[in-house]
Amino acid sequence: MSIDFYIRLVGMVVFALLGASTGNWLGMTTNPENQLVYTLLLGLVGALFGLVLTPYLTTRPMRRIRALLGRLSAETLVSGLVGLVVGLIVAALLSFPLSLLPEPFGKVMPFVGVLIFGYFGVAIFVMRQTDFASVLSGLSGRRESGGPGGWGAASRTVLLDTSVIIDGRVADIANTGFLPGTLLIPRFVLNELQYIADSSDNVRRQRGRRGMEVLAELQKSPAVVVRISDIDVEGVRDVDDKLVVLARQLKCPIVTNDYNLNRIAELQGVPILNINELTNAVKSVVLPGEIMTVSIIQEGRETNQGVGYMDDGTMVVVEHGNKFIGQTKDVTVTKVLQTAAGRMIFARPED
Repeated sequence: MSIDFYIRLVGMVVFALLGASTGNWLGMTTNPENQLVYTLLLGLVGALFGLVLTPYLTTRPMRRIRALLGRLSAETLVSGLVGLVVGLIVAALLSFPLSLLPEPFGKVMPFVGVLIFGYFGVAIFVMRQTDFASVLSGLSGRRESGGPGGWGAASRTVLLDTSVIIDGRVADIANTGFLPGTLLIPRFVLNELQYIADSSDNVRRQRGRRGMEVLAELQKSPAVVVRISDIDVEGVRDVDDKLVVLARQLKCPIVTNDYNLNRIAELQGVPILNINELTNAVKSVVLPGEIMTVSIIQEGRETNQGVGYMDDGTMVVVEHGNKFIGQTKDVTVTKVLQTAAGRMIFARPED
């Protein structure tokens, strides 16, 4: 049996006793001859009231509060608690001067001060939680670029999408220190990854298992802080939509390779860290006229063309390079072309 059932029983007994007591007093003061009727009638009404409405007064509100707290980050909870304590201290300091006011203000204003300063304390500390974390980091002598346990690292949270975990490059990037802070993986992302790993399709199954291996590698890395959280978003079923809503609530970016998620998040003002864009940004920069060395490994689409690749995967098309297939050749860059698929470099062999 659920806890609601026992709560209903307790509420039924309590409200039945309250109803019977009220009926007994009402019958005794208005109509002593029907005192028993009043007692039984209001007792039954109280029992029915307690049986039906007790969960709405006890367990249901508690569950909603617990769900709300579950959607908040640890930084927000700590900031709110500290703000509440500060607000109550200020209210306590002002309670004595306020109590000296003329009646009835002297009795009412201390209580009003507790409500006002408590609210503003929580609101201010939650709104400026990142700034306060930075101040505490400086006072404690720890820099934001410090170890994983520092305030600076704790104040930054990055959400990981399923696609970027499967891709695998996020592990190498995180190990280099370019993703400081906590890598947060919600439970619904982990469930989607497990669903892919259990797929009947061999390709999807291999991709899912690769994602599990990447996640295990991230958790073992001493330079990376990984946190798997049960935090969820109610009323939303799609994983991408949940990530966007969660990122807005936590005010943190999403790391992804998913083009659709990228567009949806940008439209809603959520920052995106796209690993494909990062890869394109860190590719070697070459200009027309520069001389470079490339290994020509295959023929190109056009006649007499040879194709090679730079260390970062950029394709180099060499004019009249088909006769140098299998050789390493110095070539002169003639043109750099940026396409939707990436960057292509056109070159010609050095004489």
